[in-house]
Amino acid sequence: MMKTQLKNVRLAALMAVLMTLAASPRAQAQSLKDLFNKENIEKAVSAATGKNTASMEGGWTYTGSAMQFEGENVLQNAGGALAASALTDKLDELLAKAGIRPGELGYTFNADGSFVARVGERELKGTYSYDAGTGKANLKFAKLVGLNATVSCTSAQLKLLFDVSRLLDLVSYLSSKSSNATLQSISALAENYEGMLLGLAFARDGGQ
Repeated sequence: MMKTQLKNVRLAALMAVLMTLAASPRAQAQSLKDLFNKENIEKAVSAATGKNTASMEGGWTYTGSAMQFEGENVLQNAGGALAASALTDKLDELLAKAGIRPGELGYTFNADGSFVARVGERELKGTYSYDAGTGKANLKFAKLVGLNATVSCTSAQLKLLFDVSRLLDLVSYLSSKSSNATLQSISALAENYEGMLLGLAFARDGGQ
């Protein structure tokens, strides 16, 4: 029952965005092909079914932070879209202080279950498993295991979302610039929001 309600909330939110775009003067000049492009259709299908429509395989470059609120009262818990946007901006700032900046972090996920994380000039290898049906992935580095992620994946965008404690573990592992004060600030972001997942957003290398 709760899962069905959550899917309905996600689908309604996405359709509201598309309807808003369609009502704007700029969007009216666009064709339906442009408005309902592959990316938007994939998001609508994912919201309705709770399943991802694309594979994680390939190269991805970090573009900014990501977050998701779980539970029935998603929008109420988030305090609205403006609050969510402000939280994302703050998380971007904190991740940058920890050395995680757009364009400076990338992942390549291979078909054989291996991956390479690129952080500046460093390369860190690991393995992963991914179930598109459940939208869950498990990432393992040589010295960091048990990174269970909720995945949102389309042909153009990938989001890896974690419980805040696991995100902190990942940031600490990836970056030598992360300080205790920065990590504590990231943790504090999630304290007032039950069911908040924090993570990283990526764009597919080469575009679509």
